[in-house]
Amino acid sequence: MNPRITLEQWRALQAVVDAGGYAQAAVALHKSQSAVTYAVQKLESLLDVKVFEVVGRKAHLTATGEVLYRRAKALLDEAGALEHAAGTLAAGWEPEVRLAVEVIFPTWLLLECFAGFAAERPETRIELYETVLSGTEEALLQRRVDLAVCSQVPPGFAGDALMRLRIVAAAHPEHPLHRLGRPLSLQDLRKHRHLVIRDTGSQRTSATWLGAEQRWTFSQKATSIRAACMGQGFTWLPEETIRAELAAGLLKPLPMREGGERWGELYLVYADRDYAGPGVQRLAQMLRERVQQQCREHAAEPEPPAGGKPRQRARAGA
Repeated sequence: MNPRITLEQWRALQAVVDAGGYAQAAVALHKSQSAVTYAVQKLESLLDVKVFEVVGRKAHLTATGEVLYRRAKALLDEAGALEHAAGTLAAGWEPEVRLAVEVIFPTWLLLECFAGFAAERPETRIELYETVLSGTEEALLQRRVDLAVCSQVPPGFAGDALMRLRIVAAAHPEHPLHRLGRPLSLQDLRKHRHLVIRDTGSQRTSATWLGAEQRWTFSQKATSIRAACMGQGFTWLPEETIRAELAAGLLKPLPMREGGERWGELYLVYADRDYAGPGVQRLAQMLRERVQQQCREHAAEPEPPAGGKPRQRARAGA
């Protein structure tokens, strides 16, 4: 069956809905209002459907129009992705690789991967989005990135397990919580300042306990770590992320009676695996290989003596 509706006609329908009217759609598409109106009317005629109905002075989508609008949007997104992929594949290696990475992924490990990638392809730029929770999902859904390391695989995407991280509650060794000299409860934590990293998505969520009355919320992981090292509060962070601070004695895990240890899963997710260029695929390969190497090295380390520095624990995904 040959399609009777062109992409331009579907685009006109989408523009009318998104822009809020025919006049606004005409401006967005750089066309005359009559051309946009004709495109939508032609679509309705060829399909023998009614897309809009007039309520008062405004046109609203009919039930059929709602379905057609959603499917048209998906069709146009796919067409745009296909054209982008064709251009990428024709050019060989991409000029730029874009990725979103959850801030709980160890920064030092990420930068080691970047260094290895740059040694092979110095001319390929990397654009990094350091994201938190729903911000990573939005970057994938909006196609702002080609690759993501996220704590949850968004609906409609497939992800491979990459890394498991041990997340601990920590504070400066001289913090009042450590001075209590006993196992701590959540009630103890409620009396002290909690240092939190803000969700970077528009629909903010939280994956951590937020029961403390005092709270400082940061947009950068480094600021949260710095504040904790200065004794200004306690925080939950992966051991791998703060291993230098733990080794230097700037931070120390809180002796929680319960709930002081959590595990975070990280997944490697392509925005579109079929259209991923060689640069995206190579960087993904480097991330997998470097994480597996790091986890093998930790598995081979001897256990520290009693009272020694905590061993950092991470595990590669299956």
